[in-house]
Amino acid sequence: MTTSMDSSQQKVYRFLPSAKDEGVRLDQYLPSCSDVLSRTLVRKLVDLGGVHVGGRRIRKCAHAIRAGEVVEVHVDGRPLEPFELADTHILYRDTFLLAVNKPSGVETQPTPARYRGTLYEALLRYLQNPFRPKDKPELGMAQRLDRETSGVLLFSIHGRAHAGLTQAIAGRSVTKIYFALVAGTMPTPSGEFRSLLARNRASNLMRSVAKGGKEAITRYRVLHEWGDASLLEVELLTGRSHQIRAHLSESGHPLLGDVRYGGPVMVAGLDIPRQMLHSWRLTLDHPVEQRNLTIEAPLPSDFQRLVDQFEAGSRV
Repeated sequence: MTTSMDSSQQKVYRFLPSAKDEGVRLDQYLPSCSDVLSRTLVRKLVDLGGVHVGGRRIRKCAHAIRAGEVVEVHVDGRPLEPFELADTHILYRDTFLLAVNKPSGVETQPTPARYRGTLYEALLRYLQNPFRPKDKPELGMAQRLDRETSGVLLFSIHGRAHAGLTQAIAGRSVTKIYFALVAGTMPTPSGEFRSLLARNRASNLMRSVAKGGKEAITRYRVLHEWGDASLLEVELLTGRSHQIRAHLSESGHPLLGDVRYGGPVMVAGLDIPRQMLHSWRLTLDHPVEQRNLTIEAPLPSDFQRLVDQFEAGSRV
């Protein structure tokens, strides 16, 4: 057995079956290889989609092992119960579009450690017609949010909307507004960050570079300041990976709780539960009906609680 950590800090266990393992069930083979992997745990990981054999995700515990075919187990350390989408998560729906209020802690799309319980998979289950279970729902993903970011996420659910929504987001005709809690106080009440962003191979983080990156533009406006922290309204004019996180980190005011980009996990004696970024509002022209559409997601309880606590502390 070998164990490693991948770029997302997930544990990866690797096993190489021998001739004596030929034909053994997957959920029997893995527990025999490691005390860490009980049969109950293995079954849950297989259900989530975290077990890969020969480079393919395997979803059946009864899968027969073959000698020489590498078995990988990806464990992300998060809850083993898969996320279920409920009506309370739906912010807007019509024939063509569906907007979800994504909770923090939910992956937008599948990862090596899980397929089931990602927002993408949960949406497919939510949209499934119970009377036609073999028909796969149409689902177009034109944007994504980081796992710890909460808020509005818009999908197309009809073939007539897929291209239009993708073009609207790629063409910058969608207004995207976020709320962000950041460390310290900003130098000006409003401002703009403009740079070329590229991924640093050594750190796997997005950084501003002199050349070779993609244009990234972020605007901000200060809503409240409490000395140790500030609440910003952030407009994302481009949609680069980790754009807000990188720009705020480079400004010296990283997102609270964003450990990877230097954000503090405690401020003014308060524990920061996660990366404090919330996708609040999307405004766009409907890709099929050509009418203006604005969708908002209320602040989640953990974000609102921190704002209230900072505000109460400033009055003491």
